[in-house]
Amino acid sequence: MLSKRIIPCLDVREGRTTKGIKFENNVDIGDPVDMARFYYEAGADELVFYDITASHEKRNIMIDVVRRVAETIFIPFSVGGGIRTLEDMRAVLLAGAEKVSVNSAAVKNPDIISQGARAFGSQCVVLGMDVKYVGEKEGIQSGYEIVINGGRTYMGMDALEWAQKGEKLGAGEICLNSIDADGTKDGYEMNLTRLVSENVNIPVIASGGAGTPEHLADVLTEGRADAALIASMVHYGTYTIADIKAHLTDKGIKVRKA
Repeated sequence: MLSKRIIPCLDVREGRTTKGIKFENNVDIGDPVDMARFYYEAGADELVFYDITASHEKRNIMIDVVRRVAETIFIPFSVGGGIRTLEDMRAVLLAGAEKVSVNSAAVKNPDIISQGARAFGSQCVVLGMDVKYVGEKEGIQSGYEIVINGGRTYMGMDALEWAQKGEKLGAGEICLNSIDADGTKDGYEMNLTRLVSENVNIPVIASGGAGTPEHLADVLTEGRADAALIASMVHYGTYTIADIKAHLTDKGIKVRKA
């Protein structure tokens, strides 16, 4: 059985790490390069970096920050936000990232997934999905809708259908973020995570809502996720990565040592 991955997430705006709740009221919490180094040394399996306003502001990602982070850590590093073209992907990978995450741009132009997979390999392409529960709604059979531009624009696309399409187009994994759970520290959106995990054949990273190590244990078992993104619970020092991995090990969940 493959080890489950624990992945700190750095949401970056104007060169600083920030954190909000349900994509709103973000506050500055530190320098992304310093935080990346800290989590690498603390035993993180991977790191995710999101330039959270690049898509909405229609600008390119901050390559200098990507390069500085990549020079600091020696674990896989995924970058998203403002990646719209094959050249954007290439620039991020050349700056030192192992993976690129496409979200809003892939919804608008799904071919970017297959183009990236052909050029760099599926293992380099992550489909980022920001999802909101909308219940019964025309065209949304699963009850979950895709929302883009940092939670601003509802697309009328069913989240499960989009996950399956992304896999067919060549995405190597999915980072599945629940806007409803984001930053709440009340636990992951278990129904959404399980729904997608059970209906695709590529790894699913659960994102949004982690508050305790037990939340990770739940989503990695009952939610069927392959990895879990964490932010608030470690950004504010409530838990360490070692704490989380020790709890998961006690639960019989296979993880790499911190």
